[in-house]
Amino acid sequence: MNSKKVIAVILGGGAGSRLYPLTATRSKPAVPIAGKYRLVDIPISNCINSDISRIFVLTQYNSASLNKHIKNTYQFSGFSTGFVDILAAEQTPDSPNWFQGTADAVRQSLKHIQNNDYEYVLILSGDQLYQMDFAEMIDRHIESEAAITIATIPVGDREAPEFGILKSDETHAITSFIEKPAKELLPDWISDTGDEMKSFGRVYLASMGIYIFNRDLLNTLLKEEKKDATDFGKEILPDCIGKYKVQSHQYDGYWTDIGNIYSFFEANLSLTLDIPPFNLFDKQKMVFSRARMLPPAKISGTHMLQTIFAEGCIISAKSISNSVIGIRSRIGEGTVITSCYIMGSDFYETLVEIAHNYERGIPKIGIGDNCELTNVIMDKDCRVGNNVIIKGGPHLADSDHSLYTVKDGIVVVKKGAIIPDDYSIG
Repeated sequence: MNSKKVIAVILGGGAGSRLYPLTATRSKPAVPIAGKYRLVDIPISNCINSDISRIFVLTQYNSASLNKHIKNTYQFSGFSTGFVDILAAEQTPDSPNWFQGTADAVRQSLKHIQNNDYEYVLILSGDQLYQMDFAEMIDRHIESEAAITIATIPVGDREAPEFGILKSDETHAITSFIEKPAKELLPDWISDTGDEMKSFGRVYLASMGIYIFNRDLLNTLLKEEKKDATDFGKEILPDCIGKYKVQSHQYDGYWTDIGNIYSFFEANLSLTLDIPPFNLFDKQKMVFSRARMLPPAKISGTHMLQTIFAEGCIISAKSISNSVIGIRSRIGEGTVITSCYIMGSDFYETLVEIAHNYERGIPKIGIGDNCELTNVIMDKDCRVGNNVIIKGGPHLADSDHSLYTVKDGIVVVKKGAIIPDDYSIG
């Protein structure tokens, strides 16, 4: 199997400022999704499902919770060569700086990666939601005798200016590249993406930020030819086109880049659709995560519509619709939840702790009675009292408060926030 010749490198991203406040205390790959997973589980699961079991995760910001998650989750057999290792940015005499970009992160980590036997390096992003067979991409890379393969996805007019756009010939060799083209330039960048994609208006080939490099070429580029380049997409790849054989591998499935609060919110709520674009129920493309020994969810008297519940919830709400409810969530009587992502909590309070906090006027973890939440992301371990109203929407201006942040009309309640009875937002 060609996948046995591959090392995967997952880029953890920078400070994740566009996902603030979810990244205030955790790195971007550690942000919880779908109520029970973390973002980093997606690329790791895609690797495992593609029979790639040697994986490095590169990170530098707020990596403690990511370290803990990976240590508790990805433990291969003692008789396996598989591993998921975190490589955090480190200061050394040779490289006193933190990672300066995607290429620099891989360059600084090569000394650790090169201790393994491999022929190809698969470079992935840690903040994308998709299900892809990398084994197929690797096989095509080898068959075409490419030096570099870039995974591409057809996009339309609206999205194209946000991506690096490529053109390829009839053999799928990439002939030209432009980074984030202006709208007036787009007619020159139309590609033959296939009849189905054309029918949707998706006629531009966008780079997905997923690359395969031959080992020797990657070393040459990072250490010699482009030793000062910090980014693959902006600096290294455009210069390789025409100089080396660079292939396009077109992917036509669901893929979204979770770069900001709005895309994060949309990606999570899309999981509640009758036929979701990202299928959590496909046993051939399982999403792996930490196995928690939690009790089943307990739901009493709640009217539910298009809602996902994770394990360990205790729900007495009046109604919940178009929402994702995360692990150990507690929601009180009379409460109405609409279009929300409630991340849940990391622990259960004991009855003694609940009583002690009640005497001090502190609500229990979860959401109290007779609350109304709409267009809300609630981070973990929040305490929301009774009769609280939080209504996100376009009427709210972007702002940042001690308890919550508003972005694109979405109210993000910060991790561990305590919201007292009768509080109102929006």
